[in-house]
Amino acid sequence: MLYEFFPIFVQAFVAIGFAVTALGLSIVLGQKGKETTAKNSPYECGMLAQGSNQPRFSVKFYLIAMLFILFDIEVVFMYPWSVVFRDLALAPAQVPADIFSKIFYATGGPVMWSMFSFLGILFIGYVYCLKKGAFDWSR
Repeated sequence: MLYEFFPIFVQAFVAIGFAVTALGLSIVLGQKGKETTAKNSPYECGMLAQGSNQPRFSVKFYLIAMLFILFDIEVVFMYPWSVVFRDLALAPAQVPADIFSKIFYATGGPVMWSMFSFLGILFIGYVYCLKKGAFDWSR
Protein backbone atom coordinates (compact mmCIF):
# COMPACT_ATOMS: atom_id res chain seq x y z
CA MET A 1 0.00 0.00 0.00
CA LEU A 2 2.83 2.39 0.79
CA TYR A 3 4.32 1.86 -2.66
CA GLU A 4 1.26 3.57 -4.16
CA PHE A 5 2.29 6.82 -2.46
CA PHE A 6 5.93 6.57 -3.53
CA PRO A 7 5.57 8.99 -6.50
CA ILE A 8 3.98 11.57 -4.20
CA PHE A 9 6.82 11.25 -1.71
CA VAL A 10 9.38 11.60 -4.49
CA GLN A 11 7.66 14.70 -5.85
CA ALA A 12 7.43 16.27 -2.38
CA PHE A 13 11.12 15.47 -1.73
CA VAL A 14 12.17 17.00 -5.06
CA ALA A 15 10.06 20.14 -4.46
CA ILE A 16 11.38 20.68 -0.94
CA GLY A 17 14.92 19.94 -2.07
CA PHE A 18 14.67 22.43 -4.92
CA ALA A 19 13.29 25.14 -2.63
CA VAL A 20 15.99 24.62 0.00
CA THR A 21 18.73 24.53 -2.65
CA ALA A 22 17.50 27.70 -4.38
CA LEU A 23 17.24 29.61 -1.10
CA GLY A 24 20.63 28.37 0.06
CA LEU A 25 22.31 29.37 -3.20
CA SER A 26 20.73 32.82 -3.09
CA ILE A 27 22.09 33.35 0.42
CA VAL A 28 25.57 32.09 -0.44
CA LEU A 29 25.97 33.66 -3.90
CA GLY A 30 23.77 36.75 -3.52
CA GLN A 31 25.16 40.24 -3.12
CA LYS A 32 25.14 41.81 0.27
CA GLY A 33 23.78 45.35 0.25
CA LYS A 34 23.90 48.11 2.79
CA GLU A 35 20.74 48.41 4.84
CA THR A 36 19.59 51.95 5.35
CA THR A 37 16.36 53.43 6.61
CA ALA A 38 15.64 54.79 3.14
CA LYS A 39 15.95 51.31 1.60
CA ASN A 40 13.85 49.67 4.30
CA SER A 41 11.02 52.21 4.17
CA PRO A 42 8.07 51.56 1.86
CA TYR A 43 7.94 53.55 -1.37
CA GLU A 44 4.74 55.52 -1.81
CA CYS A 45 5.08 57.59 -4.97
CA GLY A 46 7.85 59.75 -3.55
CA MET A 47 5.79 60.80 -0.53
CA LEU A 48 6.55 60.01 3.08
CA ALA A 49 4.63 57.04 4.47
CA GLN A 50 1.68 58.14 6.59
CA GLY A 51 -0.71 56.19 8.75
CA SER A 52 -0.48 52.70 10.15
CA ASN A 53 0.92 49.69 8.31
CA GLN A 54 -2.34 47.75 8.30
CA PRO A 55 -5.46 49.53 7.07
CA ARG A 56 -8.56 48.85 9.11
CA PHE A 57 -11.25 46.89 7.34
CA SER A 58 -14.86 47.01 8.33
CA VAL A 59 -16.42 43.83 9.67
CA LYS A 60 -18.91 44.26 6.84
CA PHE A 61 -16.17 43.36 4.36
CA TYR A 62 -15.63 39.96 5.98
CA LEU A 63 -19.37 39.34 6.25
CA ILE A 64 -19.85 39.98 2.53
CA ALA A 65 -16.83 37.79 1.74
CA MET A 66 -18.29 34.89 3.74
CA LEU A 67 -21.68 35.32 2.08
CA PHE A 68 -20.01 35.31 -1.33
CA ILE A 69 -18.23 32.06 -0.49
CA LEU A 70 -21.50 30.54 0.75
CA PHE A 71 -23.41 31.35 -2.43
CA ASP A 72 -20.41 30.49 -4.60
CA ILE A 73 -20.39 26.99 -3.10
CA GLU A 74 -23.99 26.71 -4.26
CA VAL A 75 -22.82 27.01 -7.85
CA VAL A 76 -19.97 24.59 -7.20
CA PHE A 77 -22.53 21.95 -6.17
CA MET A 78 -25.08 22.78 -8.86
CA TYR A 79 -22.78 22.58 -11.87
CA PRO A 80 -21.73 18.91 -11.51
CA TRP A 81 -25.29 18.00 -10.53
CA SER A 82 -26.65 19.53 -13.72
CA VAL A 83 -24.00 17.82 -15.84
CA VAL A 84 -24.89 14.32 -14.59
CA PHE A 85 -28.62 14.90 -14.03
CA ARG A 86 -29.72 12.57 -16.82
CA ASP A 87 -27.38 9.82 -15.64
CA LEU A 88 -28.71 10.10 -12.08
CA ALA A 89 -32.31 9.46 -13.13
CA LEU A 90 -33.20 5.78 -12.70
CA ALA A 91 -33.48 3.45 -15.65
CA PRO A 92 -37.05 2.21 -16.50
CA ALA A 93 -36.27 -1.31 -15.24
CA GLN A 94 -35.64 0.00 -11.72
CA VAL A 95 -38.90 2.00 -11.49
CA PRO A 96 -41.83 0.63 -9.42
CA ALA A 97 -44.94 -0.53 -11.29
CA ASP A 98 -47.59 2.20 -10.71
CA ILE A 99 -47.95 5.08 -13.18
CA PHE A 100 -47.18 7.86 -10.69
CA SER A 101 -43.84 6.25 -9.80
CA LYS A 102 -43.00 5.81 -13.49
CA ILE A 103 -43.60 9.51 -14.17
CA PHE A 104 -41.85 10.58 -10.97
CA TYR A 105 -38.72 8.52 -11.61
CA ALA A 106 -38.65 9.09 -15.39
CA THR A 107 -38.46 12.85 -14.88
CA GLY A 108 -35.66 12.47 -12.32
CA GLY A 109 -37.92 13.12 -9.34
CA PRO A 110 -35.67 12.10 -6.44
CA VAL A 111 -32.68 13.84 -7.97
CA MET A 112 -34.69 16.96 -8.73
CA TRP A 113 -36.23 17.16 -5.24
CA SER A 114 -32.85 16.73 -3.57
CA MET A 115 -31.62 19.80 -5.47
CA PHE A 116 -34.82 21.70 -4.68
CA SER A 117 -34.31 21.01 -0.97
CA PHE A 118 -30.69 22.21 -1.23
CA LEU A 119 -31.80 25.39 -3.00
CA GLY A 120 -34.62 25.86 -0.48
CA ILE A 121 -32.20 25.81 2.45
CA LEU A 122 -29.93 28.30 0.68
CA PHE A 123 -32.93 30.51 -0.16
CA ILE A 124 -33.95 30.56 3.50
CA GLY A 125 -30.40 31.65 4.35
CA TYR A 126 -30.54 34.35 1.67
CA VAL A 127 -33.84 35.71 2.98
CA TYR A 128 -32.44 35.69 6.53
CA CYS A 129 -29.38 37.69 5.41
CA LEU A 130 -31.62 40.08 3.50
CA LYS A 131 -33.88 40.64 6.53
CA LYS A 132 -30.89 41.21 8.84
CA GLY A 133 -29.53 43.84 6.45
CA ALA A 134 -26.33 42.00 5.59
CA PHE A 135 -26.43 43.29 2.02
CA ASP A 136 -27.01 46.94 2.99
CA TRP A 137 -23.73 48.73 2.27
CA SER A 138 -24.76 52.00 3.89
CA ARG A 139 -24.90 50.52 7.43
